[in-house]
Amino acid sequence: MESSVSQQYIRYIELDRERVPSFSEYPFNLPAIKDLYKLLLHPKVTFIIGENGSGKSTILESMAVAYGFNAEGGSRNFNFTSRATHSDLDNYFKVVKGTKKPRTGFFLRAESFYNLATNIDDLDSDPIDEPRIIDSYGGISLHEQSHGESFFALFKNRFSGNGIYILDEPEAALSPTRQMSMLSIMHDLIEEGSQFIIATHSPIIMAYPNSLIYEIKEGIETVSYEDTEHYQVTRAFINNTKKMLKELLE
Repeated sequence: MESSVSQQYIRYIELDRERVPSFSEYPFNLPAIKDLYKLLLHPKVTFIIGENGSGKSTILESMAVAYGFNAEGGSRNFNFTSRATHSDLDNYFKVVKGTKKPRTGFFLRAESFYNLATNIDDLDSDPIDEPRIIDSYGGISLHEQSHGESFFALFKNRFSGNGIYILDEPEAALSPTRQMSMLSIMHDLIEEGSQFIIATHSPIIMAYPNSLIYEIKEGIETVSYEDTEHYQVTRAFINNTKKMLKELLE
């Protein structure tokens, strides 16, 4: 029987440092990239966390593109583009796969989700085409739902077992309650053989057990959930709200 490591869809990514033109130029000058050699991934869930501008979304996006996803998101069948904003870091990434191939997959990029929804509507504009793409997303145009509803429709309807899911800040449009519902959906999909790689700021989402958390500060290192800055700051604020507000507002 194959090990869980060999059966996971992406085992690790590796930066070809010898080909990097200069670590003083963007995106190679980002803390997360300067310190990156090999990033081992968990067979179930890997989280990449860090402050804005730390490079977590850059790593995630480059990993997704190197794996074969469209830079603006979607399944591997999407090839639309509205504006080229991604770096060429994917050209320097080696994505090492396991022996098992996913049945499906999706790259969610929160900032370009609107463009994805528009592309689906455009592709479905011919009434002759059947079945419609949107039927895989719940049957209702993502533009006819709130931002949060469209995100949740994606999780509930488009995602299925034996899939690889790369998610960049999926909490962007979700309430805390919906984030907890997302955890439940994730768990069911993981039980059905799926693998998740997620960049997030949400202490709710990153609480998923049996996962690996990489935190970016000066470099990139593994950290336990309770030791993440996100957890500690949120706990401190909730437990000492009046004191924290007084310090912040005075």
